[in-house]
Amino acid sequence: MIILIAAVSAGIAYFVASSLFGGKTESGVTVKTIDPITSTIEQPDKAIFNKDAINPSVEVNINGTETTSTPTTPTPTTNSTSTTP
Repeated sequence: MIILIAAVSAGIAYFVASSLFGGKTESGVTVKTIDPITSTIEQPDKAIFNKDAINPSVEVNINGTETTSTPTTPTPTTNSTSTTP
């Protein structure tokens, strides 16, 4: 009797689960593919890469000011006496 109840319960559970979650679908799916890698080099855009473009790797000084990476501290001076002959 227990085997019969287990078999009927398994059958009911299978049909309930397939109705809730759906069955196996056979529809195909299209996916985008990438272009193959080639050895050709494309020229960069002339609007961005031209001779008058701003180079961000060049340091720019405005009004003749210079920037330093470390703050400078004045060096102490010593009062020395000099003798002239």
